[in-house]
Amino acid sequence: MSVYYKRHIDKYLIEWKNSPNHKPLLIRGARQVGKSSAVRHLGKSFQYFIEINLERQQNIKVLFNNDLDIKSLCAQLAAIVNTPIEANKTLLFIDEIQESQRAIASLRYFYEQHPELHVIAAGSLLEFALRELPSFGVGRIRSIYMYPFSFDEFLMAQGLDLQADYKKNKANCHNPLPLPLHNEMIAQLRSFYLVGGMPEAVTTWIDTHDYHQCSVIHNDIIDTYQDDFSKYKSRISPLLLIQTMRSVVLQAGNKFIYSQVSEEQSNKAIKESLSLLSLAGIVMPVTHTSANGIPLGAEINPRYRKYLFLDTGLMQTMLGMQAADILISNETDFVNKGGLSEMFAGLEILKYSDFLIRQELYYWQRMARNAQAEVDYVVNIQGRIIPIEVKSSTSGSMQSLYKFMELKHSGYGIRVSLEPFAMYNNIKVIPLYALSSIRNNSSEDTLYNS
Repeated sequence: MSVYYKRHIDKYLIEWKNSPNHKPLLIRGARQVGKSSAVRHLGKSFQYFIEINLERQQNIKVLFNNDLDIKSLCAQLAAIVNTPIEANKTLLFIDEIQESQRAIASLRYFYEQHPELHVIAAGSLLEFALRELPSFGVGRIRSIYMYPFSFDEFLMAQGLDLQADYKKNKANCHNPLPLPLHNEMIAQLRSFYLVGGMPEAVTTWIDTHDYHQCSVIHNDIIDTYQDDFSKYKSRISPLLLIQTMRSVVLQAGNKFIYSQVSEEQSNKAIKESLSLLSLAGIVMPVTHTSANGIPLGAEINPRYRKYLFLDTGLMQTMLGMQAADILISNETDFVNKGGLSEMFAGLEILKYSDFLIRQELYYWQRMARNAQAEVDYVVNIQGRIIPIEVKSSTSGSMQSLYKFMELKHSGYGIRVSLEPFAMYNNIKVIPLYALSSIRNNSSEDTLYNS
């Protein structure tokens, strides 16, 4: 039996289990980010656990084609798998639920007809199935969003829980990490850039400490994603989807330019490709916002977008990066290859956001002639619009950050780099390895009141 490594989502799943109002749960996210493993781990805390897979078990899939009488459906399922389905004792897990729109529709009826039962569903390319449903149980089904391992989860998987906890909850701009621990976190960050957060790659790294073996896993996952392209319900060719995906990797950290994908394809076709890849969770848009108020999405300019790729490890493999390129490079080089530092920061912001919200990412750019400025990310922290600038080393100008703060009257800004925690006037310096502390309330209050 494979080892299960703790995920941040585990805490929420336990809270959901213990809540008297446990609506059917739909776990959404890209393929192979650990959705099924997290549910199986939760299943160990129930007296009975039933997992059905609608992709493999066609005999069970047909049950959802009948009238959706949930009590009758549960009785049939219990008999087929020879396991009781009882309220507060059984966790029913419906995997690959995208294979049946009737099964997806049944989730609302579980809530209405059998609300005491714990039900979780997940699936690959689930967003495509949901897009085709005319309506989807709003208010009756709860969605949560899952991503690959965060850097903190990567540390915990290696048994470094105390280090992860200390840097997140004890260290801040007035109390930086001791230098030996800071250096250790930099070393771990180098490894994480190569291994990434896909669960199978993390497990391989822990078992072998062999970057080449991790790269083999990355290639397998990339092949799986590309094999899925033929399943996308669209007239977009799989070849264009592959070209678009690889172009996102090559353009990481920059405004996305359609012509760099293909000079033969129309912008409309490439835009649709990006939309499909976003639905699949393989790429994440970062959209320009004027950032004059909350919500940040109220003043966007969709013509200006960057795209993040799902995982740094997959990205490194797609770029053909070798472990030696990272391990022997100096600090500036290792975080600056292929826009890695900016991409890593954006992914970490997503991973530490609220599980219940599909988090959107934004950046800000000033277009004035002879006075251009750009801030990598703009986030809402406790109702305040906070600019975040990512630096590729321990130095670099902060002119764009200061310009944003001047124009938008921000209380403070955040600089993310390889520097230890520090404070420069009203700029908080957060090390790249400590992005989990951005939304830490005590740390944020300390910063704001400084």
